Amino acid sequence: MATHEDISFSPEEMRRYDRHFKLPAFGKAAQQKLKAARVLVIGAGGLGSPLLLYLAAAGVGTIGIVEADVVDDSNLQRQVLYGQHDCGQLKAEAARDRLRALNPFVDICLHSARLTSENAIQIIAQYDVVADGSDNFPTRYLANDACVLSDKPLVYAAVSQFEGQVSVFHYRNKDGGHGPNYRDLFPTPPLPGSVPDCAEGGVLGVLPGIIGSMQALEVIKMITGIGKTLDGRLFIFDALGFETRSFKIRRREDNPLNGKQRTITQLIDYELFCGVKSKNSLYQIKEISAPAFREWQQSGAAFQLIDVREPYEYAESNLGGELLPLGSIADHADRISRTLKVVVHCRSGARSAQAIRELEEKFGLENLYNLKGGLLAYEEML
Repeated sequence: MATHEDISFSPEEMRRYDRHFKLPAFGKAAQQKLKAARVLVIGAGGLGSPLLLYLAAAGVGTIGIVEADVVDDSNLQRQVLYGQHDCGQLKAEAARDRLRALNPFVDICLHSARLTSENAIQIIAQYDVVADGSDNFPTRYLANDACVLSDKPLVYAAVSQFEGQVSVFHYRNKDGGHGPNYRDLFPTPPLPGSVPDCAEGGVLGVLPGIIGSMQALEVIKMITGIGKTLDGRLFIFDALGFETRSFKIRRREDNPLNGKQRTITQLIDYELFCGVKSKNSLYQIKEISAPAFREWQQSGAAFQLIDVREPYEYAESNLGGELLPLGSIADHADRISRTLKVVVHCRSGARSAQAIRELEEKFGLENLYNLKGGLLAYEEML
């Protein structure tokens, strides 16, 4: 990342960044580096919100956002980038508007799509540093592999319930070598469903703010060269005990990306790698749209309706289906009809799709239909 000494600041920028200019060992030179930098943020959710806000406020010149989701009112408990008026809007667009209002001197580039094996290399190539604020294992492995293959440093963070973690991967040291990457820390992904996401396990709303701010700090340190980054270390924060731990990460010789015998030289199918879909499951999960499901209801067709959300969600709003939460649905497979058509739903369709995969693979059920878009799509139709 080059320092561009010829970069100048307007009088407005001089006032805005005054406290940075006065910082010992930071000053104008570091602010010039920030203005020249291009940072890609993957995910504009709980982690992405504080990360994006502080990068923009700090004066990072170009910020890219990879995000395909829309703002929902359930996001607002932790995704402080958005307000109630943003609900239903694309997160990437709402984030852009908020960041421009915060700092009109930065450029915001939108990539309103999911990061995939098809687009990751092309997108990441446009940036100097990548910060991963995603909330699922396929995207984490994808971001890591794409950064290693593209020779880009990656700032990683994750949150779950009351705990968060931060690290820096594939960081080039002064000797020209690279530090460890995500696969050195987690060589294999966890079993599907063994680690609940925020929708299933919940997350303390303030926690992504804390961890996302730490992530922004690591990006700023990396760009400006001040301080010591978390290269080669995993930082863990326990919010309930207000305790921190730090573990060393070392490069593994059997790392398939950059170990002694490389086996990954291009991006792979990460949903398959993480077990989100089965090697033997070339079929697509059967789906039913909200209007078609409504027709089934009105016609009196015989079917079974299964709701895989949590009890508190069911109590707030439901379609009258039988409640079988995702985490325990395999234990109650005997309650699911093998003769009737069975419609499985959750809030958005993600958890119900996971439930169907599990039921089909473990029990051979072939009569399951995922309610496309879940309860949200159904209520929007009414």
